[in-house]
Amino acid sequence: MTTPTLVPGVDIRRAGERDRTTISWLDSRHSFSFGGHHDPGNTHHGVLLVNNDDIVKPGTGFDTHPHADMEIVTWVLRGSLVHQDSEGHSGVIYPGLAQRMSAGTGILHSEKNDSWRLRGGDEHTQPVRFVQMWVVPDEAGIDPGYEQLEIDGELLGGRLVPVASGMPGHDSAIRIKNRFAALHVARLQPGETAELPDAPYLHLFVARGGVALEGAGPLAEGDAVRFTATGGQRVTATEPSEILVWEMHATIRMS
Repeated sequence: MTTPTLVPGVDIRRAGERDRTTISWLDSRHSFSFGGHHDPGNTHHGVLLVNNDDIVKPGTGFDTHPHADMEIVTWVLRGSLVHQDSEGHSGVIYPGLAQRMSAGTGILHSEKNDSWRLRGGDEHTQPVRFVQMWVVPDEAGIDPGYEQLEIDGELLGGRLVPVASGMPGHDSAIRIKNRFAALHVARLQPGETAELPDAPYLHLFVARGGVALEGAGPLAEGDAVRFTATGGQRVTATEPSEILVWEMHATIRMS
């Protein structure tokens, strides 16, 4: 990782510009190169490599598959997702629950839409929508790990809440193995405002609703902004909204 000399910039990426993978059970929109969608000019921003906006149909999902040397944060927006992995962790992830999986030396896991289960005698069959984000760890070959914590109450304040961080001295719901990065989330009602951190690299993703970005104008659901060497802008909700903000103080050194 490195912190080169930077030129200030604000790069808006609209929702419709994202690559998209659509199969029978999955509708996935990719902010960065992913899978068969490769663009050498769009591989990452800061230490963030993946920002996938996924919708998975009921009773389906990602079968057991491997990962290594990656910090994976999953944030559910609607429905619920069942996680199981080869380290013996299992659980249901739902809106307001922060979850991190450290792939480390290697881990197998699956993620399935939980809505097929019977609850209170009723069968819930809604799709699950979630954003899965990958950042590189500080070092390769760490032990695999898993952490989750419910923070629904903290999100009621209409402000940015530190959800996942590896930054020294930075309180957050869960920890990641990258000392240069932190994920903040805000749920905003119309008229409520959040101020972005000031950092070498920021990534703002409008997960739900619509907002106005100071100096740039309206952003709709699925829009993203990549900030370089700038910050402190105000984001104001124009409708009930949810934003995900990565604060990053380094970038990946590309060979």
